[in-house]
Amino acid sequence: MPLTDAKLRTLTDPGKHFDGAGLYLELTAAGGRYWRMKYRHGGKEKRLAFGVYPAVSLKAARDAATEARKVLAAGDDPGALRKAAKAQTAHENATTLEAVAGDWLAHQSGRWAAVTADRVRASLEGHIFPALGARPLASIRPGEVMAAIKTVEASGATDQASRVLQRVKAIYRWAVTHERIESNPMLDLVPSEILKPRQVTHRAALSDRELPEFLRKLAAYDGDPNTVRALRLLMLTATRPGEVRGARWAEFDLGAALWIIPPERMKMRTEHRVPLSRQALEVLTAMQALRAGDGEATGGGLVFPSPFYPGKSLSENTFNSAMARMGYKGSATAHGFRALFSTVANECGWNPDVIERQLAHAERNGVRAAYHRSTYLQDRQKLLQWWADYLDGRKAGKVLKMPKRTA
Repeated sequence: MPLTDAKLRTLTDPGKHFDGAGLYLELTAAGGRYWRMKYRHGGKEKRLAFGVYPAVSLKAARDAATEARKVLAAGDDPGALRKAAKAQTAHENATTLEAVAGDWLAHQSGRWAAVTADRVRASLEGHIFPALGARPLASIRPGEVMAAIKTVEASGATDQASRVLQRVKAIYRWAVTHERIESNPMLDLVPSEILKPRQVTHRAALSDRELPEFLRKLAAYDGDPNTVRALRLLMLTATRPGEVRGARWAEFDLGAALWIIPPERMKMRTEHRVPLSRQALEVLTAMQALRAGDGEATGGGLVFPSPFYPGKSLSENTFNSAMARMGYKGSATAHGFRALFSTVANECGWNPDVIERQLAHAERNGVRAAYHRSTYLQDRQKLLQWWADYLDGRKAGKVLKMPKRTA
């Protein structure tokens, strides 16, 4: 006799209670009520599960059984088709863009600094995952990725748009290599064919003529003294702001007057050795004396920790904010000291290769780079000492141009 809702609500006897055509409700001794359907396929008796009563009503169970019988009538096994569908769903869940990107990021973590991995993940979370992250890789069309990248570009972040595109393409390449997807539909997405050409704007830099006034203002700056010392070291070494902000005592050999910046902290991921002038050593000695009391100067701690968060480095905006307070907002940036160093050193006749090596610029000519690997360490030591003396002279207003050097 077919089941009714009234009968289902009052069932107490454990066992199978049949509705007809193979559908039944199984009541367990523990009180569980499970919809099942018994059927035969290929000469074997099999079972299908339709869920738990009352979450799955009598009508819903009958509808599911009717659909299963249609599959049987077509010669297929409804249980096998359901398993295949579950496997496909599991595969799609494991191969969504966000899931595969997570595996790609984990794979890359061994060659990236933590800050780089965080920056890459944040760019994907901000610009790609909201629209495409939950989609299986194979279902995403190139046009959809292109639209997401164009949205980033439209916000004015052209560089970021290009980087995000390259990261998405890298994820797809990795997925093909590791057999998470059969082919790479993103191969033909080329940044130059998607993004508009951009005008390169160089960072604002001080001119040599402005140096005396700036150096006097820096000496009189009434802000955080550690920021002043950090700016001094930045100018004296012609390094990048991030390299100074993240400097750790373990990187310095003061006895050898050498700063060895590890690859993971360099833009080109290559170790950079920076000779230290007498003036640079004075800055570091002053910081060492200041930090000696807490042991940081003898360990791996930061040379220039944040005055507000001692365990963290100075923020990205610290240098430029200080320069703005000194009256240089919009007219000069901390990164611009590198341009000033390059301009003055070139005008004073120093070997351009020595200057470029000190700036840690990569050789653009591949053939030349293969044969031109000199670090010019001794020449750079002379150059940086000359530069430090030059800055002292400009601060005093006694030196307009130093004699040309040819090292």
